[in-house]
Amino acid sequence: MMRKWTKPLLLALMVILCLGAFILEAQTKIIRRAIDDTVYDSRNHYLPCEKLPTETEVRKVVEEHKEIIQQIEQVNPGWVGVEIDTSCPGKADLVIWYASHQNRLAIEKIIAGETFYGVPYRLQNQ
Repeated sequence: MMRKWTKPLLLALMVILCLGAFILEAQTKIIRRAIDDTVYDSRNHYLPCEKLPTETEVRKVVEEHKEIIQQIEQVNPGWVGVEIDTSCPGKADLVIWYASHQNRLAIEKIIAGETFYGVPYRLQNQ
C-alpha cells in the first residue's frame, strides 16, 4: 500500500531530474554532440554569433594559414573543402566539409585542436 505522499514525491523527483537533464543539455550540448558525432559523423562548436570572431579576424587567419587549408583540401580533392561562413553579420567561423569518416580523421589530425588557430570550426560530413 502506497502512502499518500509517495506519488507527489515521485512526481517531484521526476520533474527535478528532467529539469536537471534539460539544464545540463543546454549548457554542455552533450546529447547534441553525441548525435552529431555518431549519427551524422559531424562536429559543431555550438557558439552563438556574439561569441564568434569577426569576419576580418577569420579572413586574416585563413590567409596566414592558407598552406594548412590547402593541406586539408588535399585530403580528398574535390570532396573536402574549407569555407568561411558569414551567416552571422560581422562575425564568422569555418565550415570544413568532407565525404567520409576517414576524411574527417585526417582533417582532425591536421588541425590537432579545438580551433583552427583560434577560429572555431565545424566539421560537416556531406
